[in-house]
Amino acid sequence: MQVKQIQPSELIINPDGSIYHLHLRPEQISDTIILVGDPGRVEMVSSFFSKIEYKISNREFVTHTGFFNKKRISVLSTGIGTDNIDIVVNELDALVNIDLKKREIKNNLSSLTLVRLGTSGGLQRDILVDSFLVSQSSIGFDGLLNYYKYRNTISNLLFEKSFTKFVNWSPLLPKPYVVDCCPDLLAKLGAGFKKGVTISASGFYGPQGRVLRLPVADAEINDKIEKFSFENRQITNYEMESSALYGLSKLLGHHALTICVIIANRVSKTYSKDYKPIVKKLAEHTLQKLTE
Repeated sequence: MQVKQIQPSELIINPDGSIYHLHLRPEQISDTIILVGDPGRVEMVSSFFSKIEYKISNREFVTHTGFFNKKRISVLSTGIGTDNIDIVVNELDALVNIDLKKREIKNNLSSLTLVRLGTSGGLQRDILVDSFLVSQSSIGFDGLLNYYKYRNTISNLLFEKSFTKFVNWSPLLPKPYVVDCCPDLLAKLGAGFKKGVTISASGFYGPQGRVLRLPVADAEINDKIEKFSFENRQITNYEMESSALYGLSKLLGHHALTICVIIANRVSKTYSKDYKPIVKKLAEHTLQKLTE
């Protein structure tokens, strides 16, 4: 069957042949990609590389591709939020699964390994600051996956129903969705780390229950989240990217996992004195595990 050509307005290619936002060409990425939020963190990760082939930068999207333990790896900064993850995952997928010159989907599709290393705030008292937490599942408060067909086929609908009922979810807010990580990556990278259920919020302040000058719509939301459990699983932490990463990766056939350094605990009101060395330790650990 002839593949329908993707139009220039839908798949934007730069004059140099790179994809629109990431400014990357297919040969400039590995099939194993570490994702970080902060562009400055890319150089920290790539400092462990024995050789760097490419350094590409556009806006908040910075990519270094090189070698660690003789394995080719890319590290890419996404910026903050699930809206940026929508750009990053779709454009990475296009780089490997769409012929950019013909604007046609390839017959043989490839799967990427996408590992996000981030920072996060704990939502249970026993989650210690400066510890590592692997997101076994992610709850999207952002609503992004609801724009895509087949979202129900990869989501935990019973979890969603139980959660929205327990917290009395407002109809004014986007419908939450729940997606699991890649189990193979969980086994490979998550050994010895605490596993949890991570909320991806659509903002840092009100959407995570923080109050400065503006009151939040539900002042008890974090108390309810702390008390909620589903099949003996509690919600463990807040961040802002994993739900879209997991959802889009599953829909597109990629493998995704998030590991975060807990830099704050919202229950005990504690904050890390210096989390940067811990993030660097996590980066080195992840590179070692990915190349074993």
